[in-house]
Amino acid sequence: MSLTSPRSADEELIRRALAVAGRTPDGDVPVGAVIVGPDGRELAAAANRREADGDPLAHAEVLALRAAARELGDGWRLEDCTLVVTLEPCTMCAGAAVAARVGRIVFGAWEPRTGACGSLWDVVRDRRLVHRPEVRGGVLETECAALLEDFFRARR
Repeated sequence: MSLTSPRSADEELIRRALAVAGRTPDGDVPVGAVIVGPDGRELAAAANRREADGDPLAHAEVLALRAAARELGDGWRLEDCTLVVTLEPCTMCAGAAVAARVGRIVFGAWEPRTGACGSLWDVVRDRRLVHRPEVRGGVLETECAALLEDFFRARR
């Protein structure tokens, strides 16, 4: 039996995603994503690279999903895996998580302008979908939001 509660385990995973966000290239919005397997082993981690790579799809979540699928090496399904990200996924990233059959999404800061896990849209809970991951948002929200606020404040 584990002495770690699910809540504290999620907080530890968000702390890891925050560390990954700290590696975001200059000029990119600091977002970090981590994928862990059902056993808790980290399969992949990625920071946002959209500006650095000139790639509109290079969001942290998409990069981490791709890397996790490669790491597992047995196809694209990430069933029973958890996507952990510092910012609520946008529609593209939420859709990618659903398409990859991710079992859980845990995120830090809510994103009222583009969020697709309950803020602006709720893509992941659409009843028409064949797969709907469990979602937990607002984990270490203050720390995750501060990272973004500092980034945007420095650019104003």
